[in-house]
Amino acid sequence: MTSVLVYGAYGHTGRFVVAELRRRGFEPILSGRDAARLPGGRPASVDDPASLDRALDGVAAVINCAGPFAATAVPLIEAAARAGVPYVDVAAEIEANLDTFALDVDTVVVPAMAFFGGLGDLLATAAMGDRTAADEVHVAYALSGWRPTAGTLNAGRVSRERRGSKRIRFAGGRLEHRDDALPTLDWPFPEPLGTQPVFGEFSMADVVTIPRHLEVPSVTSYMTVNAAKDLFAGGERDSAESFVVDVVVRSGGEERRAVARGQDIYAVSAPLAVEAVERILSGRTKAKGVASAGEIFDAPDFLRALAPHISVEFS
Repeated sequence: MTSVLVYGAYGHTGRFVVAELRRRGFEPILSGRDAARLPGGRPASVDDPASLDRALDGVAAVINCAGPFAATAVPLIEAAARAGVPYVDVAAEIEANLDTFALDVDTVVVPAMAFFGGLGDLLATAAMGDRTAADEVHVAYALSGWRPTAGTLNAGRVSRERRGSKRIRFAGGRLEHRDDALPTLDWPFPEPLGTQPVFGEFSMADVVTIPRHLEVPSVTSYMTVNAAKDLFAGGERDSAESFVVDVVVRSGGEERRAVARGQDIYAVSAPLAVEAVERILSGRTKAKGVASAGEIFDAPDFLRALAPHISVEFS
């Protein structure tokens, strides 16, 4: 049985990933920083390279579910490179994603392989068809609610601190740090949701993953106002949200659209990450080294494989 190390296995997303690995016939090896929460597992600290090497001994791949990824991603990637095994993470931290893309390693590394980052990149790439360039990509998120986990909130805090509490957008072919307020506008989501008020330039990992491999001078993310207000209000996560991700690619006068629907942004990150590992281990990749989801995988085929977790439509 092929073994896959899950770092942060006892966390909210980690538990989904462990279950998905087992469902697909993999042997998950549980790891993380807290030995007390890993009976029979392989505790390891990102501050102790030797412990990471021991944890990775004999595994085929590693999935990092432990944030803040600003602290865990690079040490785990370096350990994966020493072990010669692929690395996948579920990081939505823009700064951590940039750290990862700046690395030069021989092993396959796919960051942001989750609901925020990987899914939007796959949808945009699939909507592009055989094109590699476009004028604009828009990624609009509609969540029925947004009560993030404590881990997500902590990772977001670290991310904001790293950028001095400024927001980030991708325009004019580059990332920009801004200190003005988020614009508010209406976004025409497909029916039955319809037009909803959104915050524009609500930048997620998409502004890093999509321009990584597609020639697009403008990538803009949006979040429904109600969901964003839930996030800002705080409070413990008490239920799974339903979601719609509406991706629009514009080039000249042409517009292409890809829409994904599903439930629970944490639960669906598990099939995204595990599908990525399965494809890497079976050689179904288009790139080497560090790559984003749309860059390394056959995007339309990958999205089809996510059913029934996520339904996708193109127009």
